[in-house]
Amino acid sequence: MFGTNVGGIDRIIRIAAGAALLAAFFLMPTFGYRWVFLVLAAIALFTGLMRTCPLYSVFGFSSCPLKKR
Repeated sequence: MFGTNVGGIDRIIRIAAGAALLAAFFLMPTFGYRWVFLVLAAIALFTGLMRTCPLYSVFGFSSCPLKKR
């Protein structure tokens, strides 16, 4: 579907942010909009683990290092 366009550092940041947002979802049970944390966590974790970002594809951006020939 989409090619790989998320590089190493970007991937680590996305996975860490997803884990933090997921923790916030469970640690703030009385927060009214806590479901937003769950949605953002799912997006961050999915794009980090799958190494692809649909928005990067739309805008033609990639944080992957260039391949040498």
